[in-house]
Amino acid sequence: MLFFSFVYNIVLIFAAILLLPVILIALIAVPKFRAGLWTKLGFYRNINLDKSKETIFFHAVSVGEVNAIEALVKKTREAFPDVNIVLSTTTKTGQEIAHKKLSDTVNIITYFPFDFFFSINSFLNTVQPTKIIIAETEIWPDFVYLAKRRNIPVYIINGRLSPHSYKGYKKFSFFFKPVLAQYKGIFMQTNDDVQRIIDVGANPEITKFMGNLKFDIKPTMNNEQITELANSLELNGAKMIVAASTHKGEDEIILETYTKIKKDFPALKLLLAPRHPERYEKVTELLKKSGFKYGKRSNNDTFADNDIIMLDTMGELMKMFSICHFAYIGGSFSKTGGHNPLEANIWGKPVLSGDCVFNFKDIYSYLTKTNAAKLCSTPDELLQGMKKLLEDENFYKNACDDTHRIFEENSGAVDFVINVLNDH
Repeated sequence: MLFFSFVYNIVLIFAAILLLPVILIALIAVPKFRAGLWTKLGFYRNINLDKSKETIFFHAVSVGEVNAIEALVKKTREAFPDVNIVLSTTTKTGQEIAHKKLSDTVNIITYFPFDFFFSINSFLNTVQPTKIIIAETEIWPDFVYLAKRRNIPVYIINGRLSPHSYKGYKKFSFFFKPVLAQYKGIFMQTNDDVQRIIDVGANPEITKFMGNLKFDIKPTMNNEQITELANSLELNGAKMIVAASTHKGEDEIILETYTKIKKDFPALKLLLAPRHPERYEKVTELLKKSGFKYGKRSNNDTFADNDIIMLDTMGELMKMFSICHFAYIGGSFSKTGGHNPLEANIWGKPVLSGDCVFNFKDIYSYLTKTNAAKLCSTPDELLQGMKKLLEDENFYKNACDDTHRIFEENSGAVDFVINVLNDH
């Protein structure tokens, strides 16, 4: 593996030099690429930890992964009150959510280093982790190699390898096999994920099924807080749809569907939450053209005078599901593979999606066996699905009951990881 690491670093550095003009242009043109740049290169001098304590390090690449491990990190703090906990992300939005949700739980929130030997060594020298937990299938060859050289156990948790990704990994199994051998444990969401990553090169003896951390999420508000949120938006008893994490092309579908359904349900409200902040301006233009009265959450606008509110603030989407009648989960008509439906289901709310959900295929396979979720092949199917949830009270109640049952049957992944931390 030493020779592998040497060659890998030479190739990586050479590629960075070769692509330097493109990288510089991207850094200038796209501000989010500059987030944490110096930190990622290895400047971790501002991190101060009590070196007499053990340090558990978690990495969650972006918003979805931070949300997935939130309950685990909090449970880790309860189970190990005297350790340092460090959390890293790769993206700026991941940092923002991490600070919002976990700043009171962890000791340090920082950026994950680039996979150069000098960046990683700087990080490891500063943080000195005793255990490393990587959320989902984030594979950084030099990071895991250099950690193992220091006898620091590294675990992949909540791992997944979709059939689509598996094809690419399988072609390069000669590359991934020695890398996967560096891990202390590889814990996957489903038995199918286990078989796929073993086929790519993971050691069967350390590769296990753990379930999905996303089924262990908990509601973050009580009934009084939910009522307070509904009152603050002045819903006044009206039913509201949340259209969550929409991508380019989906906002148009949602607005067209809402226009049609509004004829039969004139009091119906819509909360529209675009996935990426850089799209807020374009979505605002669509709202202007829609003919509906609209407002923005950042302006503290309410439904008293508006049909639609655009959610243009960070970290609030999860709680908005608590006051919706049902949710549309985006990324599913835009061919990007969908987003996590469980963030709505945890509140007992059914979801509708397009049929491109390969990022959460296994979760949807559970949900769509019941009425907790429905996949729609066309915008017309989406319209009919929405109408059924609004018109048929018995169907709606059964769908809500199904969401509760799904969580009861699939929880336990957090305890699995806590047991691993206890045993090693």
